[in-house]
Amino acid sequence: MGAAVASVVPAVENVISRTIPRYINNPILHIDYTLELGVEITYPRPDAIGADRLANASAALSRYGAPVVVADFGTALTFDVIVKPDGYIGGIICPGLPLMFSYLADKTALLPNIEPGPIRHTVGKNTTEAMRIGARWGYRGMVREILENLEKSLGVKGMRICATGGYASWVLKGLDMPVTYDKELTLYGIGRIYMLNQDE
Repeated sequence: MGAAVASVVPAVENVISRTIPRYINNPILHIDYTLELGVEITYPRPDAIGADRLANASAALSRYGAPVVVADFGTALTFDVIVKPDGYIGGIICPGLPLMFSYLADKTALLPNIEPGPIRHTVGKNTTEAMRIGARWGYRGMVREILENLEKSLGVKGMRICATGGYASWVLKGLDMPVTYDKELTLYGIGRIYMLNQDE
């Protein structure tokens, strides 16, 4: 039995590092760029790539092949790009959906702090629905613009796009682009990296 950790929150990683050894005898595999990842890394500063993004890149290449873009809808919205023959070449980082909602609530006098939820109209019939429409359509526009510019600048046609993260399904619902939603992409990548770094 073993364990692999892909954390980008040092305080959480410290807690995990103290807790897991109570249940397993093997060393914890902390995912970083020095490991065998199953994907070439040509990014200039590989030490600056978050462990979750490394796991996503490994999983995306394994499941979808290259070229592929991973869009991870979490606290931040990240895009990671894997191409042939260079592998992982870099990415794009945008504010995430929770930051959009909390910023509106913090910086305005009357707007509430809300969560993603149902949208029943194309024009908001109350403040919450209006904010949700703005968030969903605004995010779709940002995603579309980024992906279209990536295809143009890289000269890649038919680039596969996979999405993951807690807010992906809500944002992408109804999007008229060929995006594959892969809920377990990061977990698959962590498991794949763990297996790639075990002795035969």
